Amino acid sequence: MVLNLLNPKFLLLSFFLIVVFAGDVKAQDPYQTYRQDWLKKAEDNKPKLIETEKQPIGLVRMEKDPAAFQGWKAVPADSVGKLYNTSFKTQNGVVVDFGEHVTGYLTFFIKSLKGTPDGPVRLKFTFGEVPAELSVPFDPYKGTLSRAWLQDETVTVTEMPAEVTIPRRLSGRYVKVELLGASPNFDFHISNMVFKANSSVAFKPPLLAATTPQIIADIDRVGLATLKECMQTVYEDGPKRDRRLWIGDLYLESLAGQFSYQNNQLTKRCLYLLAGLSAEDGILLANVFENPEPHAQAGSRLLDYCLLYNVALKEYVTATDDRQTGLDLWPVAKKQLDIIRKYAGADGMMNYQKAGKEWWVFFDWQDGLDKQDCLQGLSIYTLNQTYALAKLLGKENEVDDIQSLAKKLKAAAYKNLYDPKSGLFVSGTNKQISYGSQAWMILSGVASKQEAQAALKALTTVKDAVHPGTPYMFHYYIAALIESGLKSEAKDELQNYWGGMVKKGADTFWEVYDPKDELKSPYNFYPVNSYCHAWSCTPVYFIRKYPEIFQR
Repeated sequence: MVLNLLNPKFLLLSFFLIVVFAGDVKAQDPYQTYRQDWLKKAEDNKPKLIETEKQPIGLVRMEKDPAAFQGWKAVPADSVGKLYNTSFKTQNGVVVDFGEHVTGYLTFFIKSLKGTPDGPVRLKFTFGEVPAELSVPFDPYKGTLSRAWLQDETVTVTEMPAEVTIPRRLSGRYVKVELLGASPNFDFHISNMVFKANSSVAFKPPLLAATTPQIIADIDRVGLATLKECMQTVYEDGPKRDRRLWIGDLYLESLAGQFSYQNNQLTKRCLYLLAGLSAEDGILLANVFENPEPHAQAGSRLLDYCLLYNVALKEYVTATDDRQTGLDLWPVAKKQLDIIRKYAGADGMMNYQKAGKEWWVFFDWQDGLDKQDCLQGLSIYTLNQTYALAKLLGKENEVDDIQSLAKKLKAAAYKNLYDPKSGLFVSGTNKQISYGSQAWMILSGVASKQEAQAALKALTTVKDAVHPGTPYMFHYYIAALIESGLKSEAKDELQNYWGGMVKKGADTFWEVYDPKDELKSPYNFYPVNSYCHAWSCTPVYFIRKYPEIFQR
């Protein structure tokens, strides 16, 4: 039988098969052949945690104080020997102070003092990074995050003497211990409290110059403590809450780490881990977990974090000259550029409205922030940084369109977002003026140096300008000040903002800090905020990268 290739039915079937096959090809995972190798390299670069035993330095009591952070302060009460050598029944509600922020596992010893233990003892342990966590009732809980993130643990001891380790990894400086139940027929005491603290930090950073002002040295010290606590087997965003790897935190932690603990191996692990766990369409997912096995948070698509991955990879390759890792992960960086191409309009403006409907567009925890300028600026910045990465890797020919695209977006931004009368960049239909807008328009090179300086100086005079809600956004504001040549202003702003946290007793820097609203929380309950948060550590980067600005 001779097959008639011109038969309409045959042509229709052929077209159908071509469409189906093309659909299968399009849907195929672009990293399918790479993922296992990437995840293996991530595992090969997993650091060993270093355990350090931390002893409490004393007992404190929490007192109300309107002048203290969030209205509460810790006041020295007694030596830890008072706890160890006295009946616990007479000390119910005691607060133990470890003197510094620690992350790890608490162990204690419990023993009878008199009588025969004829029933179990039930204790409640509450861990706090700041005094308010031990002073504000957790319930009724009205927060939007899981109540289980709050660090209160109930421990039942059925036999004694006993050494007890709380199995949950915990984080903080203070531990409150309360008695929930015990037999009246015997007495007991608690002793030998030890925090087995964990971190992957194994390197002691160089000392700052002797000329460094004390407040800058204090900020650096607290920043280093913040980074150390977040450097576990990934760059965690916060050791108390979330406890996972986010792209935005990774980028800022890796910058600070380059100039302090120099654990580039951890950065390498995180870059491979995020690539290996990206979505099947090749787009990165914003955060990943390590246990019980590495996996990403399904559906966690955060537009600005995808773009920052490219910047983080470029910074890593630049700092380490590890071209092989850059080449391995180049397909991921190249793929993220499709996001910019998708939302870049013919007029050179990013379609912020469409992107905002289809993505989580973050930039800052600040209510009311219009993010049009931020997205436009970050898109330009990412295109330029990715092209710089391509040049490092000899891949310019694969992205030969992005230089012209960056110029197009830059010209459109200047035309549509710059207000020559005020000398400021405005965002959205309401022409909002914000610190974020100025920062990203400057970092992307839309503003000239003269215009950048004028905008940043004018910004501080605008009463209704939208301020940063977090140290995360404040980082980019400081970076913009330095980029524009306003070095003394950068130093003053860093001292005022992060120094404000130091003066309010910060052992580590906080996830959210608004000097005008200490109870601010994106989660509707401020005790669940993270008070040791990765994106807050970047004064370490600024102070150590620019010693001529900050160490004199």
